[in-house]
Amino acid sequence: MVKTQYSIWKKQQSSKIRETPFDNLFNGINNVFLGLCFIIVLYPLLYIIACSLSDPKAVIEHRVTLFPVNFDLTAYKAVFANKDIGLGYLNSIIYVALGTFISVSLSMLLAYPLSRKEFYGRKFVTKFIMATMLFSGGLIPLYFVVKGIGLYNTRWALVLPNAVNVWNVIIARTFLQETITNELYDAAQIDGCSDLRFFFTVVLPLSGAIIAVLSLFYAVVLWNSYFDALVFLQDKKLYPLQIVLRNILIVNKTNPTMLSDVSAAVRVQGLAETVKYALIVVASLPLLVIYPFVQKYFVKGVMIGSGKG
Repeated sequence: MVKTQYSIWKKQQSSKIRETPFDNLFNGINNVFLGLCFIIVLYPLLYIIACSLSDPKAVIEHRVTLFPVNFDLTAYKAVFANKDIGLGYLNSIIYVALGTFISVSLSMLLAYPLSRKEFYGRKFVTKFIMATMLFSGGLIPLYFVVKGIGLYNTRWALVLPNAVNVWNVIIARTFLQETITNELYDAAQIDGCSDLRFFFTVVLPLSGAIIAVLSLFYAVVLWNSYFDALVFLQDKKLYPLQIVLRNILIVNKTNPTMLSDVSAAVRVQGLAETVKYALIVVASLPLLVIYPFVQKYFVKGVMIGSGKG
């Protein structure tokens, strides 16, 4: 028995493609190149974190490289001392949760019929929505539309106007074309399944990968969005986190030349610099936490839906 298993293992090893010296050299160069790329991407992130945790004087003197110098939480204390931070976080979470749900739902509902060959006029509809990627009405018409339908200065102004991204719809449509086969659709029809029931009971359970990818795409846009809030919101209680952080930056931006005490000017300027780095960490941390849980779906979701045929 042991000899048989050993012979099978030997055959499997011999059947593998043997790498030539050129292959080993090529793989080595690739590993070195990818390692350098990783360092180039990682270093700015570590530098920002180190500066946010360093003494303001060390930051202004450019003594921070990779690790914090004179560990100090003054920047984070200054950031979270602002009462609007908590409200901004809550508003951003509401916008991301509500907007992602609406955007993914509309995108999937639009992508599914476009993926079915039985849908009459799907090519025309596809070309029609793709035209919006090239042409738009502009900011002023959008402003009047939002104000005219009563969305101005409401939470819906940040969720509904840009609810559907055509590129994401195309990716979802192609994913459904590759995943939901005609045989599966025909079998469901034979069993008397309607299109609506087929969508909710078959299509959605099999589309977990693309739903996860679309959710992350829409969530990142909604979390980082601030321009729409500047245009459509007046009530400070509705401001998302990005607007709150922007206002904090403006408040903490003090001209050191206006201070007569040189040491005080250095402290103020150093605190302003560390606050900037702390704000970057505060604004980016939620997405950095969520991303690893969705990253595993990227290859399956994006690559399958990457074709545009």
